[in-house]
This record gives sequence, C-alpha cells and structure tokens, in this order.
Amino acid sequence: MAELADEAIATFLKRLQWGLVAFAVLWLIGALGPILTPFVLAALLGWLGDPLVDRIERTGRSRGIAVSLVFVLMVLLLVLVLVILVPLIERQVVTLIDSLPAHREWLMGTAIPWMERRFGIEISGWMDPQRLIEWVRGHWQQAGGVAATFMSYVSRSGFALVALVVNLVLVPILTFYFLRDWDVLVARVAQLVPRDHYATVTRLARESDESLAAFLRGQFLVMLAQGAFYAIGLQLIGLRLGILVGLIAGLISFVPYLGATVGLIMMLLAAVVQAQGFDWQLLILGAVVFTAGQLFESYVLTPRLVGDRIGLHPVAVIFAVMAGGQLFGFVGMLIALPVAAVANVLLRYAHERYQASRLYTGTPSALVVDDRTLVVTDSGPRADKD
Repeated sequence: MAELADEAIATFLKRLQWGLVAFAVLWLIGALGPILTPFVLAALLGWLGDPLVDRIERTGRSRGIAVSLVFVLMVLLLVLVLVILVPLIERQVVTLIDSLPAHREWLMGTAIPWMERRFGIEISGWMDPQRLIEWVRGHWQQAGGVAATFMSYVSRSGFALVALVVNLVLVPILTFYFLRDWDVLVARVAQLVPRDHYATVTRLARESDESLAAFLRGQFLVMLAQGAFYAIGLQLIGLRLGILVGLIAGLISFVPYLGATVGLIMMLLAAVVQAQGFDWQLLILGAVVFTAGQLFESYVLTPRLVGDRIGLHPVAVIFAVMAGGQLFGFVGMLIALPVAAVANVLLRYAHERYQASRLYTGTPSALVVDDRTLVVTDSGPRADKD
C-alpha cells in the first residue's frame, strides 16, 4: 500500500510539474505577444518552405543553395503578388475617395432622414458643427478626458506603426534563418523527448505536421481562388468597388462563412451608396455572386484542395480563431489553427487510448503504437516489443 501511495504521489507531482510548465508557457506567450508576431510568421513560412528545401537538397545541392533558392522564390512570389494587386487596390482606393462626396450627400440627404422618420430619433442636428462645439463647452471635463484618451491612443498608434515597420523588416530575415536551421531545430527538440515515449511522440508529430501542412496549403489556395471569384464577379456586375470588396472577403475566408458574410454586407453598402438608393438588380446580382462563391467553396474548392485534412468542424475552427484572438491577440489568431490541428491529433490519440483501456472494454486490452504494444493491465500500461 505504501508503495502504491508513493507511486500515486510521484505521478501527481509529475503531472503538476507539466501543468505548471504549460501554464508558464501560456503566460509567456500572452506577455510577449506584441513582439512574437514576426517570429510566428517567420516560423510558419520557414515550416511551409522546409519540404521544398529538403527536396532540392536531395538533388545533391547544399543546404545553403537550397535555402537561397526557396527564399528567392518566396520573394519573387511576393513581388509578383504586389505588382498585380497594388495597382488594382490603388485604383479601388482612388474610386472610393472620388465617391466620398457622393457618399456624404447620400448619407445626409437620404439615409439620415430615412432613419429619423423610421426610428423617431434626431441625427441630422448633431451634424451641425456649431452644436458640437456647444456640446463640448457644456461637457468640457468629459471632453478633456476623451481628448487625453485620444492623444494616448494616437501616441500608442505611432509606436504601433514603428513596430509594424520593424516587423516587416524582421520577417524576411527571420524566415531565412528558420529555413536554414529548421532541420537542426527539429533535431534538437527530438533530443529532448524521453526515449520511452519517442516512438509515440514521433508518430503524433508526423500526423500533426502532415495534417496541418496539407490544411494550410489547401486553405491558402482556397482563399486566393475565392477572393478572385468574388472580385471578378462583383466587377462584372458593375460594382465599382468590387475588386476591393472581393479581395477583403477572400482574405478573411479562412474563418468559415465569415468572408462571405462580411463581403456580402460590404457589397450591400457599396451598392446602395453607388446607386444612391436601392438598385435591386445590383443587389440581387451581388447576392448571387456571394451565394455562388460560397457554394463553389463548399462543394468544389474545399473538398478538392483541403478535404478532411485537419478534421476540424467549422464551428471548432471559428471557436479556435476567436479564442486565440481573445487570449493572445493577433499572435493567438496566427497560432490558433496550428494549435487546433495538433490538439485534434492528440484528441484522436486519446480516443484510441480510451478505447483500448479497461475502463472502456472492461477487460485487459492492448494498443499497438508503432513497433510497441501497450498492454493495459490492472497496474497500468506496459510497453512490450512485438
């Protein structure tokens, strides 16, 4: 009995240590979130490019040459995308700026009067600059607090802009080093794995890598194809801001249905303002474009390019992205899907262990893991060689 009690205490302390380590890692990610963004982006790019580096290396070229070729290819792809997209976006922004006076006229002459009649509230009176000045004079203390808050926000925004520029410079530098040293980093992590669990950890790591790599590459292609579909479709039906709306909808389509929903709302607003009212033909055609795009994504793009490679339900994907953003900000959103993919692999493994356990079967059973057999007995699992 004493030996069993000591063993139970040792097991509890071991699990407590791992729990504290996990808590410390999560706390560190939250604390260092603002500076982790370029490292996470570079690590993702390095991880995505490493298979191509290994393939070139197997042809007989050195690691340095392979890394240089892949890095140059990434840069050329980025430049190509910028050469194609920047002029398109620039024209769309110019169109938006040129139409701002018409937007204001429609807002003041049509939208606000309709809202006042519909809801019985006064809005146009607050658009008078003199009334706003009088309100500020009557609430100068609150206005001072708002002004201080606004200036503080502007100051933080200035630092954020500097940080953004620094991050943009850091990402390609860090990506190059991650590409060069990726295999070394993986080998060093593998050396830290306890030898008794090496086969199991290797299997789970391989499954996570294959699942996540296939999903991210497929999802990236889906985003590009869907964005192009929306942009071309909206432009063809006569929406002047169609390219801009379509690209935004495509970029955020990695969250299921979010891209189509946000894009549809933006399309409705842009169409109403463009037509200075409700052009039902334009609105219906825009809705048809987004409906067709969503069906195209659900029944053609995702099954062919992504399939069931991550095994996550759309609700789980939405929750993972929202939870990551809530807990760790933008960095959390970046790592949400990778963490969800790994967690899904671990849950499948836990499900296998549970079905092989005596709790599920009621009798001693065995679970084959690579070249070992886990025999589940009253005293716990025992690893036997086949």
